[in-house]
Amino acid sequence: MNRTLMHSSLCLSASVLAAAAPPPSNPVASLPVVKPVSPALTTSTPALIARPAMAGTVSHHSWKRHLVSPAVHHVAKATAAATIEPDARRFLNAVQVYPYADGAVYRLYTAPGQVSDIALQPGEVLGAVASGDTVRWVIGDTSSGTGADKRSHILVKPFTAGLSTNLVITTDRRSYHLALTSTASTAMAALSWTYPQDALIALRKAAEQQVAATPVASGLALDNLHFDYTLSGDRPAWRPLRAFDDGRQTFIEFPASLAVGEAPPLFIVQGKEAQLVNYRVQGRYYVVDRLFETAELRLGAKHQEIVRITRTTDAATPSRRAS
Repeated sequence: MNRTLMHSSLCLSASVLAAAAPPPSNPVASLPVVKPVSPALTTSTPALIARPAMAGTVSHHSWKRHLVSPAVHHVAKATAAATIEPDARRFLNAVQVYPYADGAVYRLYTAPGQVSDIALQPGEVLGAVASGDTVRWVIGDTSSGTGADKRSHILVKPFTAGLSTNLVITTDRRSYHLALTSTASTAMAALSWTYPQDALIALRKAAEQQVAATPVASGLALDNLHFDYTLSGDRPAWRPLRAFDDGRQTFIEFPASLAVGEAPPLFIVQGKEAQLVNYRVQGRYYVVDRLFETAELRLGAKHQEIVRITRTTDAATPSRRAS
């Protein structure tokens, strides 16, 4: 009898424990349900920029906002490569003189409370001026000189520092593209351009009009030769060997390589201005029918090479003669 009661108690206890115990765990059932991913998000594209995972579900529209076309990077790279920055070697006093090249972008640094002057080529007729930001920049135009020497000027002033925009100037001869940047206090007083293409055209016309080349030594009096000239600046392959004059004409002697390379135009420098001067090419000499105090040979567009020729004595005073 006692054995039967004990067996019944054990069975009852087992039943109670079985009912109270949790069901065995199912590892498959405990995993979260994974929803199918939209085919639009699985499309492979090199322009997709990964973003850190955010709480919640990432919508298709938020992914689209992070799509960047490779063309944007190409445009930024090409614009940066075409932008010409100020160079200390190209300043004439406070005027930055850029070599003009079609399609180049020229940097102009400005500052609040200061006006920067953009001077065009003498005789060039201004067409239109357009800026990307006309609210925070004051942009106007004026002119100087008269007749063939009349020159257009565009005046630029920012309202505050930390601004940037672009400027497009069109004329009867060409178009200019500028990148404007405003700083706290540093501004470029003025900028202008040289025009190598115009200089080469003038050289070709002069060569066509020259009927015959005479020897450079013809008619020179050795007692009147002055060699008080110094050369400074860059050292390209065409850098002159020397310069001298006979009291009336100036002669610039080049190495023999000038005959097989590109000839640099010659500019007379007077104050802030640099003007192309007429000269003849006789062999490896430039012959200038005048005397000058300072001149520059310039060649190139973005990376321009400049050699300056300076007379160390006044043109009216005697100079030491050739030895």
